[in-house]
Amino acid sequence: MRLNKDQDKGKQSFQHERIETNNFLMVALILCVIAFGGLVEILPLFFQKSTTQPITGLKPYSPLQLAGRDIYIREGCYNCHSQMIRPFRAETLRYGHYSVAGEFVYDHPFQWGSKRTGPDLQRVGKKYSDEWHRIHLTNPRNMIPESVMPAYPWLNESKVDAVHIPAHMRALRAVGVPYTDEDIKKSFDEVDGKTEMDALIAYLQILGTTLK
Repeated sequence: MRLNKDQDKGKQSFQHERIETNNFLMVALILCVIAFGGLVEILPLFFQKSTTQPITGLKPYSPLQLAGRDIYIREGCYNCHSQMIRPFRAETLRYGHYSVAGEFVYDHPFQWGSKRTGPDLQRVGKKYSDEWHRIHLTNPRNMIPESVMPAYPWLNESKVDAVHIPAHMRALRAVGVPYTDEDIKKSFDEVDGKTEMDALIAYLQILGTTLK
């Protein structure tokens, strides 16, 4: 009986040694474990209404807001500002209601992030006037003397690339954003002649305004 137990231990030791000394086998098994764990955690999210259905009142970005979002991403604003408010008291007291997935179902990709060199921008919409944002973006030190944010004065002169907005909206419609043919048809006229500053402010002013 004792011999059988020793033999079993010897077999188990041999199996572990075989895995631990075979780099290829070890990597393959690690990848299998990670893939299985990822599927277990991520796959259910595709079927939960809280992560796939828009919250009440959520609307797709207007053409000008969509152009502003592209500028926001192009200028790297996400490198210093998050759009994610965590469900902790210290967070909600400072920034407002915590972020929920239903606010971002039309964002491809979403801009949650965790970097906060500057404040979280998720609830910045309607907090300040358009003129405040214009002055702040042109020279942040005029509004916040201790700000380390760079200035973006050229946005006042640069025009929105209106030609590509309809194609962008069609691409978003293909992944589920409910733009109509009429929305796409009139999108060029809505942004033609607008400055990039106008577009970026329009985007900032809509952030977090659906969920109160």
